[in-house]
This record gives sequence, C-alpha cells and structure tokens, in this order.
Amino acid sequence: MSIQPQLAASLGVPDEQPNIALAEAIAREHNSAAIRELISILNGKDKALKSDALKVLYEVGYRAPDLIAPFIAQFKNLLTNPDNRLVWGAMCAIDGIATTKPDAVFLILPQIMAAVERGTVITRDHAVKTLTKLAAHERFARTAMPLLMEQLRTAPTNQLPMYAELVASIILPPDAPTMRAILEARLPELPSAAKKKRIEKALKKLRTT
Repeated sequence: MSIQPQLAASLGVPDEQPNIALAEAIAREHNSAAIRELISILNGKDKALKSDALKVLYEVGYRAPDLIAPFIAQFKNLLTNPDNRLVWGAMCAIDGIATTKPDAVFLILPQIMAAVERGTVITRDHAVKTLTKLAAHERFARTAMPLLMEQLRTAPTNQLPMYAELVASIILPPDAPTMRAILEARLPELPSAAKKKRIEKALKKLRTT
C-alpha cells in the first residue's frame, strides 16, 4: 500500500498521530520500500507532505535507525533549508542515525554545527544529543567534546540543565574539570531552584569522575 495516503496531511488530520503510527508500523515491519517512498515525498514540492514524511522518517529513526541511515545525505542537505521545520526535523533524523552509524554522522559535523548557529532550540537540542553520542566513542571524543563544552558555555538557561545531564553521562576524567568550571560559572544565571538543583547534581557527578 502506498505511504502517501496514510500521512496526516493526506488524511486531513491536524495532529501527528497518524504519522507516528505509520512510523511504528514501518519500523516494526522493517519496511525499506516505505522509507524510499518517504524520501521521494521529502524531495518533492508539497510542503505539508514533506513535513509529514520527515516526521515519519525521524520517528522511524528513533526506533530503527538503520532503516534511514542510508539516506543521511538527504538529511544533511535539509540542514541548509530556509524552512526551520525541515531543518530541525532533519536534525532529529541525524540524531537517530548517530545511535548506530556515528561514523557517517561524524563526517557531516561541519553542516550540523552550521545549522546550530542559525537554527531553533529544537535543532540545537538534537545537535547536542548527537554530539553526546559521538563523544561517547573514543575516536570521536577529541572533536566532539570541545563542541559540547562550547554548547554548555552558550546554551540558553532553559536548556543548560538538560545539556549538562547529557554531557555528564559520557564525560571522561580529563574533561571533567573544564565542564565543572563552566557549570559553576553559569550556576548563578539559572532562574529557578529546580534548574539549579539539576546542575548541582551534575556537578556532584563530575566531582567523582
């Protein structure tokens, strides 16, 4: 059965539930033909269908990243798209691919970081998650970790606790003092006790790393 009629825009449904259900079915069935059709829609001109196709693709990427990994070039190309929805959707897909194909994602780091500079908060969130996955691999850590430190230095206060928790989960002893210094310097900026508590918890972990 063709995929396009099952997308939310085709069904006239104003929410993402049909797209998520479709992604779950594609991942469960390991339906590579459906992925190819979604990529074809993604390369088309209909804005609503493109958005839905990308939603399905990155939801598949969370569940079965190997299915979308062969199409990383398409996601990389979307990082320069003027439509922010497509940019952050592409970053979500790349985040999924980084789980199992870090080598492929590492090769497009320049495009990822350029997208972070001009992208939305969602773009940045998934770029940080992607960098964290790369930094967890010794062969990528020396490149990815300085980029993560810079994100900790410049992150909006709302995002900082999440970023700190992500990086603290994979930090190696040589980098812990740098991260500690960044978080200690930024702690007074945080507007709520709850956010400060999360940073203090990350700092406690760093002191034992």
